[in-house]
Amino acid sequence: MFSSEIKSVHFTGIGGTAMASAAAAMQDKGFSVTGSDQNVYEPMKSFLAAKKIEVINGYSERNLAHEPDLVVIGNAISRGNPEAELVLDHKLRYCSLPALLAEFFIRGKRSIVVAGRPRC
Repeated sequence: MFSSEIKSVHFTGIGGTAMASAAAAMQDKGFSVTGSDQNVYEPMKSFLAAKKIEVINGYSERNLAHEPDLVVIGNAISRGNPEAELVLDHKLRYCSLPALLAEFFIRGKRSIVVAGRPRC
């Protein structure tokens, strides 16, 4: 799905726990990572700052001016979002968070999922 030419990744909607964690994991793998969100709240705000991941407040076409090789579009992002529209209009390479995880972290490995509900 993805090629080795990907060096930079932008996360549209980086403020969520899963998106921020995936952004940090991609940075740990050596990718240049940026992100944007309407507002990033604690604890992810401090987490991303500690990782020195650039987070832009708000959504704008300008946030993609650095032309990332891949844009990860969060599930809270819908049509009408200026970054999502730019990605679609300019046919930029993009994916969802699950697709990113599958390609960069799960493919070729055995995946075990544990689910349940804690007792209170």
